[in-house]
Amino acid sequence: MGDILILNGSPRAPISNSAKYGEIFCRSYKGNCRTINITKADHQMICSEFSKFTDVLFVFPLYVDGLPVPLLNFLKSLEQEASSSKPVISVLINCGFREPHQNDTAVKMIRFFCEKNGYPFGSALKIGGGEAILGTPFRFLAKRKIKALAASVSSRKYATFNVSMPLSASAFVKASTRYWIQYGQRNGITKEDMDRMEIEN
Repeated sequence: MGDILILNGSPRAPISNSAKYGEIFCRSYKGNCRTINITKADHQMICSEFSKFTDVLFVFPLYVDGLPVPLLNFLKSLEQEASSSKPVISVLINCGFREPHQNDTAVKMIRFFCEKNGYPFGSALKIGGGEAILGTPFRFLAKRKIKALAASVSSRKYATFNVSMPLSASAFVKASTRYWIQYGQRNGITKEDMDRMEIEN
C-alpha cells in the first residue's frame, strides 16, 4: 500500500461528479490521498508531484467516446516530462450511457499512453449512468465498486470493474429524460430549449 495522487480531469472539476467519485475513493483507500484538479496552469507542478506517489488515479467523465480536453492536454505535458518516477496509473471513468463498456475506448487510450511512456497500468472502474447514479437508490452499487477499486489499488492486485444502474434500456431512457428535464428546469432551460439545435448558442 502506498500513497495515491488523484487527478480530476473533468472540465467542471470542482463541481463535477468526478469530484464526488474521488471523494468516495479517498474515504475507502487505506493509504494517503491527495487530490488535484487539472487546469491549464498546473501541468508542470503536477508532473513534479509524481515522484511522491506510488499510484495515480485519473478520475474523469467520458467526452465524445474519449478523454476530456483538460486530461488530454495534461497527458501531452506528462509525455514531454523526462522523469524516472513512474507511478502506477489507474482510471475511474464515468459516462452518461447506461452501458459501462461505452468507456472502453477512453480506457484503452490511457493504457496506450502508459505503454508508450513506460507507466504501469493498474486498475480501471467504468461507470455507466455516471451522471445520475449517485442521486438514485442505486448509488450503493457505485460506492461498492469504488471500494473494490480502492482495495485493488491498495493491495496492488489490480483489476477492471464495471457498474451501472440495473435498469432496462427503455426504463433508463425514461429515467434519464426525466432527469435532464428537471436538471434543465433548475437552470431555467425548458425541454423545448434542449430540443433545439441552437441550444449551445
